Amino acid sequence: MKNQEILKKQSQARRHKRVRSKIFGTAEIPRLSVFRSNKGMFAQIINDDLGITLASVSEKGVKDSKTKIDTAKEIGKLIAQKAQEKNISKIVFDRGGYKYHGRIKAVAEGAREIGLIF
Repeated sequence: MKNQEILKKQSQARRHKRVRSKIFGTAEIPRLSVFRSNKGMFAQIINDDLGITLASVSEKGVKDSKTKIDTAKEIGKLIAQKAQEKNISKIVFDRGGYKYHGRIKAVAEGAREIGLIF
């Protein structure tokens, strides 16, 4: 059982390194980074040129939803609203080494519903 957990973490780290080598957020097109843990989910809009976070949302800021997918979609909508308040319309999506599936996909769909382009 422990070997599988180690392999899973190594695979995720490899994917994350591969994704981050190709993605870079600028002032014009910042990076939307998604982090998923056992306790919650977090999304940040980051300007990598200056190394600052422009906006962030966590699962704590979202009302209790029925499912984790619904919560993730709400996180996507909230981060998109915060981005629009700061006049950000285009972003680069950083899935953080996670597969584009489930909650990660729900965050992206929620952000697209509000109007973020990526």
